[in-house]
This record gives sequence, C-alpha cells and structure tokens, in this order.
Amino acid sequence: MAELTQNPKAPAKVAVDLIKTPWAVIVAILALVAVLDPSNWGEVVTFAGKALAHTGQYILFAVLLLSYLKATGAEVMVARAFEGRETRMIFLAAVFGGLAPFCSCEVIPFIAGLLALGAPLSAVMAFWLSSPLIDPPTLLITAGALGWPFAIGKAIAAVALGLFGGFAVRALMRGGAFAQPLREYKPAGCGCGPKTEDKPVWKFWQEPERRQRFRSEFVHNSLFLLKWLALAYVLEALLVSYVPADLIARVVGGEGVVPIVIAALVGMPAYLNSYVAPPLLAGLMEQGMSAGAAMSFMVAGAVSSIPAMAAVWSLVKPRVFATYLGLGITGAITAGILFQMI
Repeated sequence: MAELTQNPKAPAKVAVDLIKTPWAVIVAILALVAVLDPSNWGEVVTFAGKALAHTGQYILFAVLLLSYLKATGAEVMVARAFEGRETRMIFLAAVFGGLAPFCSCEVIPFIAGLLALGAPLSAVMAFWLSSPLIDPPTLLITAGALGWPFAIGKAIAAVALGLFGGFAVRALMRGGAFAQPLREYKPAGCGCGPKTEDKPVWKFWQEPERRQRFRSEFVHNSLFLLKWLALAYVLEALLVSYVPADLIARVVGGEGVVPIVIAALVGMPAYLNSYVAPPLLAGLMEQGMSAGAAMSFMVAGAVSSIPAMAAVWSLVKPRVFATYLGLGITGAITAGILFQMI
C-alpha cells in the first residue's frame, strides 16, 4: 500500500496490465456478443464452458506433472542429452526437447550455456526445433482438443523435426558452415532459469523448499493454462458461430498439398501458443480444415512462436536463424503431408 501511495502511477499501471490479460479479452468478447448478438450469447458461453470442462481433466494432470518435474529438478536430465558422441547427442536432444519442462525464457540461458561450453550446434538445433512443439502439458491439451491420434502424431513430428534439423545442420557444418554460430550473449536475468543440480530429487516432498516450489508451480501453471484455454475456447465458439464453413474449406480444406503449404505459411506469423492452438484448430477442422493442414499449421506455428524465435535470434547469427526457420517450415509441410497420407 505504501508503494502505491508513493507512486501515483502504480494504479494506472495495474489497470493497464489487467486490461492486457486474457481475462479482460474474454470479458470484452462476451460483452460484445451480448450487445451485438444477444440471442447467441448463451450458446457461445455454453460452448466454451463445456469445452473447457472437458479439457479440465487434462489440465489437472498436466499441471501436476509439470509441477512435479519442476520440484524435482528434472532439468538436469535434459543436460545429459548433450554428452557423448554427436549422433547420440542429436537423438537424445530431439527426444528430450519434447520432454523439457522449460518456460520460454529458461531456454535462452540453457541453450546459451550449451553453445558456450562447446555443445555441437547440430544437437542444440535438434533440441531447439523439438522443444517448442511438444511438452507434457501441450501433449495432454492437444489430446483433449483434437484426440490422441493427432497428439501422438504431433509428438512424433516433434522428434522427427528435431532429428531432421540436427542431422541437416551436422551435414552443413561438415561443409564449413556455422563455424561461429553464437552471438555475444549476456544473460538477461529473467529469474526463472533452472538451477544447477547433480541429479533430480524424485521424493521432493521431503524438502520444504521443494514442496514450496511444487505449490507455487501448481498455482502459477494452473492459472496460466486456465486463462489461455478459456480464451481459446471462447475464440473457438466465435469461430464456429460466425465464420462460414465454406470459407475455411476453400482456403485450407481438401486433400492436396496446396492447403498444407498455405496452412504452414499462415501458421508461422499467425500462431498464438501451444495451449490456444489445439482448441482453435478443432474449430477449424469442424469447419472443413484438413487434418494435414492442421498439423502443418501447428508445427510451423510452434517453431515460429515469438518466444522460440526471440530465443534463437538473441543467441545465434542471422544465418543460423534463417536455417532454423527454413528447417521449421520444411518440416511443417512434410509433417502435414505425411499426416494427411496416414
């Protein structure tokens, strides 16, 4: 209270921050529907509420799992993927990239440290490409919104893209490319980076500090996922209610390669995040979007999400950045085509 009194701008800043939250966007959207189309307001709210309740079981399990991984210090297992022979490192990095319980800003110091310590760019690229695509919470949320076949397909695409990128970069490096990939890096100190530990402590409840970390992670991640998924399902309700199905079918429907390529090109700049995308794609698929186009959109968007691209750009030189995006878009289109065929 004293801080607010001493700083008269603080209440205004709090108000602005509140307006920027997904909750404020949800309230604004529902208010607009109530004013412009009051007869459809109840249907929009009911649709979003039922969808959120259906996904609730996945949210709870995902939050418990992520909090457990954080409390035990499981990040140390990811670092082990970058020890040993290069081929082995690429395989392990691609797999661990999909399991890493890192937030977006944790990736930056982790990857910077690996490159600074001499970890090969090929293994780092494998991790970088697979990590934004899938993690335990995203897998469960995708399964809840799009079904387990799609979620498993996305997980396979994540590992495959990591392997593809890792071995492609290794081939380019053997030809003399990327001799000095790393920019001069100075940690920004975001405050949520992983602590260095010798090994995970699986029985975290025996230590008060780890129990506190579990509680704080559970609350933080629960609120984070709840607000983004609530927004996602409200947007899906609007999509189903107001966007003509034939429009979606014309742009990204059909069984050909063109809709898959279009979905990848649109997904890269338009992607929101891995928690909002599955419900929105469920709505698009109901409107006529093909399964291959949906997979292409999701893979391309995850690779080019703002945190992922910012991490790459802040650490490596432009040629590596361009290679990262090129591998991402190529992998997205390939994943979409293969998933469509299956």
